[in-house]
Amino acid sequence: MALFKRRSMRKVKNKSKKPTIVLDKTIDHRVMLLAGAIVICFLILFIRLLYIQVFSYEDYTAKKDDYTSIKQYVSAPRGEIYDCKGRVLAKTVISHNIVYTSPNNMTIDDYKLYAERVVSVFDIDVDSFTERDKKEAYMTYLSLNDDPNALLTDKEQEEYESGAWGSDSESIRYGLMYDRIGDDELEKMDEDTLKMCIVYQRMTTNYSTGQENVILEDVSDSDVAYLVEHKTEFPGFDVDFGGWKREYPYGETLSDVLGTVTTSTEGLPEEYSDYYLQKGYQYNAPVGRSGLEYQYNDVLAGIAEESRITYDSNGLAKKEVIRQARKGNDIYLSIDIDLQQSLDTTLKAVLQENGGTERRENFYSLFMCMMDPYTGEVIALSGYQMDPDTRQMTYFASGNYMSLVNPGSSIKGATVYMGLSEGVIQPGEVINDEVMNIAGQEFGSYQDHGPVNDIQALSVSSNVYMFNIAIRLGGGTYQEGEPLNISNVSGTFDKMRSYYSMFGLGNITGLDVPGEVTGYMGVGREPGMLLNYSIGQFDMYTPIQLLEYVSTIATNGLIYQPKLMSYVMEVNSEEIVSVNESVLKNTLPEENSEYLSRVQQGFRACVADGNCGVLRDFSVPVAGKTGTAEVNEWTTAAFVGWAPYEDADVSFACVAPTSSINDQSVAPNICTTEVVPQVLQRYFELYPQ
Repeated sequence: MALFKRRSMRKVKNKSKKPTIVLDKTIDHRVMLLAGAIVICFLILFIRLLYIQVFSYEDYTAKKDDYTSIKQYVSAPRGEIYDCKGRVLAKTVISHNIVYTSPNNMTIDDYKLYAERVVSVFDIDVDSFTERDKKEAYMTYLSLNDDPNALLTDKEQEEYESGAWGSDSESIRYGLMYDRIGDDELEKMDEDTLKMCIVYQRMTTNYSTGQENVILEDVSDSDVAYLVEHKTEFPGFDVDFGGWKREYPYGETLSDVLGTVTTSTEGLPEEYSDYYLQKGYQYNAPVGRSGLEYQYNDVLAGIAEESRITYDSNGLAKKEVIRQARKGNDIYLSIDIDLQQSLDTTLKAVLQENGGTERRENFYSLFMCMMDPYTGEVIALSGYQMDPDTRQMTYFASGNYMSLVNPGSSIKGATVYMGLSEGVIQPGEVINDEVMNIAGQEFGSYQDHGPVNDIQALSVSSNVYMFNIAIRLGGGTYQEGEPLNISNVSGTFDKMRSYYSMFGLGNITGLDVPGEVTGYMGVGREPGMLLNYSIGQFDMYTPIQLLEYVSTIATNGLIYQPKLMSYVMEVNSEEIVSVNESVLKNTLPEENSEYLSRVQQGFRACVADGNCGVLRDFSVPVAGKTGTAEVNEWTTAAFVGWAPYEDADVSFACVAPTSSINDQSVAPNICTTEVVPQVLQRYFELYPQ
C-alpha cells in the first residue's frame, strides 16, 4: 500500500509540472507589460517636463508673472482735432506730472505724512481745485479725524451700519454726504489742510490696484528737479515726462461742440464711468467728457502704455514696460475755422447790440448753422445766449442741435410741396389771400395779399394759402363764418407730420455729436390747430433740422445726413485711417420733382422780390424763406436758404428766438438784415465762384 501511494503521489506531481511553467511565463509577461507601461509613463512625464522647462519656459514664466504681478496702464497722448484746412482746434501738449504708485506696505499715517510733505514742498494752486475736489477733500478730512459719517443723521448712520441700504450703501452714503457739504463745512479746512486732503485723496485712489495716479499736473521745472533730486524722501513718487494736457487754441470758438477732456487727476467722469469701464478704460484715464471729445474718444485716445508692476523687499513698486503707448489718431472736421470765427463774431456783435433793446426786450439768444447741402458737411455753426440782468454772453454753438425753436413760416415750403403732392392744390393755382372768418374768429396773413399762386404765396408768405391747403387736406371746405368741418383731424395731423418729416423736420438728423434732441410735437387736436401747423406755429424743431430741411429743397430732394468729422488720419503720418462718407439718407419721390421745383422758385422769388431782407442785390443769387413765429407776446425770427440758387454750394439756417415784440411794431427779421448777409459775404470771400 505504501508503494502504491508513493507512485500515485509521483504521478500527480508529474501532471502538475507543465501548467506551472505556463503560469510562470504568463506572470513574467504581465510583469514586462507593467514595467513597459511604467517606463512609458515616466517617458511621457519626462517629455512633458522637458517641454515645460525648455520649449514653453517663456510662456509659463509669463503666466506666472501674470498671476503674481499687477498690470499698470498709463494713457497715451491724445490725438488732435483739425479743421478742414489743417488748423489745429484741439491740441495735445507736453505736461510734466508728478505721479504716484503706492508701495504695498503703506499705512494711513504714512499716506498722511507724505501728503503733508508734498504740500510743504511743491507749488499747488488752490484755484485749480474743482468744487468736487473740495467736497471730496472734506470727506477725507472727516475720515482722517475719525468721523467719516459726521453729516449723516443718527437714523441714517444706523441704517448704513446695519446694512439696510444693501449693496448701494456706499453710493447712498456718498451722495448724502456730498450734497450736505456747503461753504460752512469747507471753511473748517485751512488752505494747507485742503491741499493735504486732496493730495491724500489722489494718493489713495485705486491704491489696491497698483495703478499710477497723477498727483500734480503740469508742474514747474523747479518742482521736477526737486523731486528728481529727493526721490528717496518721496517713496512711490515719480515724474511722468510723457504726460500731456489739452489746449484749445481758438478759445471759446466751437468750444462746446469740441467738448472737454477730463484731467489726469479727475480720471473717468462719474456720469460715464460705467460706460468707459465696460470699454476697458481704467479709473484714472483722462477721457472725453462732452462734445466731439466724447463722441470720438476711442479714436483720439490711442493705446495705453502697459507695464508689469512688482514690489521689491522694501515694498516699492518696480515697473517693467511690456507695451509702449501709442498716441491716438487725429480727426479732421468739415469746419472752416475762418468762416467759423466770422460767424461767431457776427452773432456775438448782433446779440450784444440788439439784445434787450426797444422792441427786442426778450431777445437773448441767436443761432446759425451752415453746410454743404450735397455732402452734409457742416462748415460752421454758432450760437450765443445773453444773461438778461448782466448782459454777459455765453457761447452756445451746440444750441443748434440741442435747442428747440419755433420755425414759423420758414417751413411753408414743405406745406406747399405737401399740397401739390396730395393734389389738393395745382401748380399755379390762385387763391385769394384775404381774412378768413372761421366760426367768428379771424385768420389771415399779416396783410391781405389778394390773389396769389403757389410761388407768390411763398414769396409774400401767405398764411391764407397755407390754411386752404390744410383745410383741403382734411377733406373740409371753407365757409365764411362756419366752423371747420374736418372728419379725421388726427389723421390729417399725421399726414402733415409725415410730410414735414420727409424733409427732416422733427427727426434726429444723425449729426455726429452727443446730445442731439428731436423735435417737440404740439399739443391739441382741434381743427383750428391744423391751420397753425401749416404755418409753423405748432411743432418745434432744432436749427440743424431746419438746415437739413432747406438743404433737401436746394438739392432737388436729396437728404444727406449732417456730419462734422470728415476723416481720421494716423498720427505723424499722411495715411488716412477711415473716412466718414457722406450718407444719403433718403430722397423725395422723383415723380414729385415738378412740385419741389415750384417750391424752389418760391424761395428764389422771396429773395428776388425783396421779401427776404436785403439780399435781393447780393453778388450771388440767393434763395430763401423767412419765418416769424408768434410766441405769446414775442416773435421768433428765422431765415433759411441756400446759394447760389441754381447750383447750391452752401445752405444756411438762422434763428433768433423771441427777437421782437408781437404787434404792429414788430422789428425787422434780424437774421435777414444783420446776420445772414454778413456771413454769406464772408463765405463767398473764402470760396469765390
